[in-house]
This record gives sequence, C-alpha cells and structure tokens, in this order.
Amino acid sequence: MVENESSYSASHYRTPDGAPADIVIFTIVSTEKQTTKKALPHRELQVLLIKRKIWPFKGQWALPGGFTKETETVYECAKRELQEETAVEDVHIEYFNVYSTPGRDPRGWIISHAFLALVNEQRLEKRAAAVDASDVQLFAVKDALKMNLAFDHHQILTDALQGIRRKMLTTTIAKQFLPKEFTLSELYQIIRTVVPGFEEPNFIRKLTSTKSRSSIIEEVTDEKGNPKQSNQYSQRAAQLYRFTNDEPHLSIYS
Repeated sequence: MVENESSYSASHYRTPDGAPADIVIFTIVSTEKQTTKKALPHRELQVLLIKRKIWPFKGQWALPGGFTKETETVYECAKRELQEETAVEDVHIEYFNVYSTPGRDPRGWIISHAFLALVNEQRLEKRAAAVDASDVQLFAVKDALKMNLAFDHHQILTDALQGIRRKMLTTTIAKQFLPKEFTLSELYQIIRTVVPGFEEPNFIRKLTSTKSRSSIIEEVTDEKGNPKQSNQYSQRAAQLYRFTNDEPHLSIYS
C-alpha cells in the first residue's frame, strides 16, 4: 500500500501487544573458603533470577523484566524493571538482542529486548524481591541452564552467556573482579570462570614478553623502581600487574 501523510492511519498496521525488556545480570562469586592459605579462592559465574508471582508462568524462575511504558525508552524500562523487581540499581547494562519468535509469550504478540551486564557481587548485595517477583536469587549459570525457565528465557540466557564471554576476551571487564594490583594467575582464573573453554598455555609469556606485551596491563614497581611481587596465592613470589587506561580492539588474551 502506498501512503502519504494525509492517508496514513495507524489502524492499517498490527502493533505488538507489548515491548518488554529482559535483563541478564551475571556476577562472579567465591563459592567456598580457601582450602589452603596459598590457594586461589574457587570462583563461579552466577546469574540473577526472579520467581514470578503472577500469570503467566507463576511460580517459575525467570529473568527480571517487564513492559515498556509509552513515556520511556526500552533502556529506561530495563533499568526501572531491574530496580522494581530486584532492588538492584546503578549498574551498567548493554543491549544485546531482540526476541520476537511467534508464540514466545502466551499473552500475545510480545517482542522483547534483552540487556546484559557482568557486575561485581557487591552491587547485588541489597537485592530483594518486589512487584511481580516473589523471590530473587543468584544461581550458578550451569544450574540455571538446566532449569525450566519462563518464556524463552533459556534462549536469552544462552545468548547472553555467549555475549559476556566475548566481552571477557575483548575488553578489560575482568578488572572489576580483581584488586588494583594482581598476579597474572588471578587474571587467568577470572577469564576461565567466565570462559571455561579458554586454554592458553602460553598466557603469561604472551602478556609479559617484550615483543607481544599488551599496553592494557603494566608491571607494578615499588618506590625504588623494583618489581613488586606477591606470594599470597603461591609458594613463589609472583610479579604484580595493574590495568592501564587502554582498551583493546581485538582479543587481549590470545
């Protein structure tokens, strides 16, 4: 149909029954105490889920989210719904995909926009269920993927996991889970927590060699210019590093 301004009418087009935002919040937590003083703490990738208290899928676990209002953007909706359902706020979320498969929501033609974030667990300490959620908890991602999640949230979680793994390998997002000064073993563990399949036997050599050293990290020295080291997690002292202000354009770990 060819239309001009005078003949256009919204009634000519079927509009969606809703445009919600779904939010995938990942974090890295220590799941057990250190067995020995010199061992790195065990870390696990977890995801924030709510238990729905309204139809549809009442009583099932789901990602936090809800419908966009006419007075807000989808991004603003995501921030609001996250705060309303989990009391989590002031976290940086990023858009990563749209979900529009017919029949994905029993309430009608619902097109959902998904956002993700990987945040320090401290940002989630005050989490509390509210509004349409009866409970809010952190689950190991490997366990959440085995659960019967509401809607198509299993697919959304799967896609978000791939997205956050890409960010771990192409940005300096790991820094928020490390002290300001860290060893390369600590950095390697954080990467592996998010990307279990990451295998780089020459990881330390590649990051520290003069020829291939990345500008995103630098050695820490003391006030006399001597290398600063730590043996907190190993019998032998290891060089300490810190992130610079540079951001990579390609993978910084391979």
